[in-house]
Amino acid sequence: MKAVVLAAGEGRRMRPLTSTFPKAMLPLSNQPILAHILRQLISAGISECVFVTGYKSEAIESYFGDGSRWKISIKYKRQSEQLGTGHAVHTIRNLVDEPFLLLNSDVIIRTPDIAHLMVKRTTCISLFQVDNPHGLGIVEVAGDLVVRIHEKTSNPPGTLANAGAYLLTDAIFPALERITRSPRGEYELTDAIQLLVDDGKEVSFVRLESWNNISYPWDLLSANEVMMLEAQSGNSGNIESGAWITQPVDIGTDTIIRSGSYITGPVVIGRNCDIGPNCYIRPYTAIGNYCHIGASVEIKNSIIMDSSRIPHLSYIGDSIIGPECNLGAGTTVANLRLDKRNISCSSTDTSRRKFGAVLGAGVETGINVSISPGTVIGNNSRIWPDTLVGGEIPPFTTVLERRDRWERSNRQ
Repeated sequence: MKAVVLAAGEGRRMRPLTSTFPKAMLPLSNQPILAHILRQLISAGISECVFVTGYKSEAIESYFGDGSRWKISIKYKRQSEQLGTGHAVHTIRNLVDEPFLLLNSDVIIRTPDIAHLMVKRTTCISLFQVDNPHGLGIVEVAGDLVVRIHEKTSNPPGTLANAGAYLLTDAIFPALERITRSPRGEYELTDAIQLLVDDGKEVSFVRLESWNNISYPWDLLSANEVMMLEAQSGNSGNIESGAWITQPVDIGTDTIIRSGSYITGPVVIGRNCDIGPNCYIRPYTAIGNYCHIGASVEIKNSIIMDSSRIPHLSYIGDSIIGPECNLGAGTTVANLRLDKRNISCSSTDTSRRKFGAVLGAGVETGINVSISPGTVIGNNSRIWPDTLVGGEIPPFTTVLERRDRWERSNRQ
């Protein structure tokens, strides 16, 4: 059986992180989301995959190649226009046999659940029971069959969410020929599946035991916590005398952990990093390659992407720091409102009491910058010293010292 993974989209709700690479390549525990999905598929017995790519497709294709590194065959189909999931599936008609698995690249499901899908021989949808159905596709069922699929309605009729993994047969392709664009302007796969239901064809479902849906930046933190639970202790670097490490901590090649550093796992640190001296790295932190975490820096439950530098006297809590950022001494990213209420980010409730900031690629801060909870800073922006920032700051913006205004940078 082949598996198809839809990885063509940008992931607009992930901006500014997707200004650098596609959503499917955002890191969890220092590995792309797509790599975690691939490993689950391999564990379930899949030996051939098709990746549908589009936005910044070269990032995916260069990382995974032909799949030989994972001992699996990977082929690619570029979706030149991202016209929806239905259009994406239509493009791979000549690359699959029936039945085949279909997964979205922004959901992680586990090997046992994939195996439950694989034993089906008619169209099957994966479902997951959620507490909050708003913003999700909701499915009505009767007995063992799907009755109706609701695509992100304002008044969801239930709490069984479409989990974004399917077992499909050749019956899907004639149905795809019959659908029209949805109100969102896209060809929806779920519209084609609903046509099968309306035609009296059997569409079954499986309930997933676990599901990580990654739509927003704060979802990365939740999924990262889950992936970090699988972290194994390992040391391919150099730990100086006087560093304290509580396992599990995985340290990459040529990384140095300097004296006085205090690291409490699970923590993953990439290769060629310089950590310490006298820093505190707390659980569920993933630090990418070529990073510098310096003296008296504290980092909690955060994702620090490749080549970022946090060298002096800073605090980063529950945040996502994009690649090639450089934070000045005394930069503080707050992660808790004074009134302890849930934090909103880009006008969306994160449902988290603790959430810091999202920094795009190449952000720089001066000394003593304070960043409020829920702040989004666009790529290549500069925050001048002694400045308090909050809200959403566009890319290529300079926030001037002690002034309540922004100036568009000429560096774009």
